[in-house]
Amino acid sequence: MARRIEHRTTSPRPARDVYAALVDQTYLRDRLAALGGTNPELVAFTTTDQTTSYQLRQGVPADKLPSVARGLLGGDLVIDRAESWTEAGRTGTVEVTLNGVPGRLDGTITLVDTASGSELTLTGQVKVGIPIMGGKLEALIADQVAQLLDKETEFTAEWLARRA
Repeated sequence: MARRIEHRTTSPRPARDVYAALVDQTYLRDRLAALGGTNPELVAFTTTDQTTSYQLRQGVPADKLPSVARGLLGGDLVIDRAESWTEAGRTGTVEVTLNGVPGRLDGTITLVDTASGSELTLTGQVKVGIPIMGGKLEALIADQVAQLLDKETEFTAEWLARRA
């Protein structure tokens, strides 16, 4: 059974500024350096007039993982995250896989202007195909994704402010 995830973050910056950062290679590398954990890497980056796609790899040391995850993985966690954005609608898709875990997160991302700046919303589902443990891991992954999105939003606001 999959766990639904919906998480919103807000920024004081307009959507066009946030979007410009989210599809900027320098920003992605800076964000990985600040938040990427062990051996962060911008694995791939492709841009056209209509879309930008990239793949990020981030690591979490085993000693920073909850015991249930440490026991399952037997080592560090490696997160592969692929995002594809379309400029016209400032919408995107995200796919996240984890080494050693038969599961994934799939979702859509929307970025819209608000009266006070902008709002980014991730809507998707986390699915882990492990009997008995799957539900616990799905909840853990959903919680960690929400925390990461909050940290990334804070980083983005600071990164944009330094360039204003």
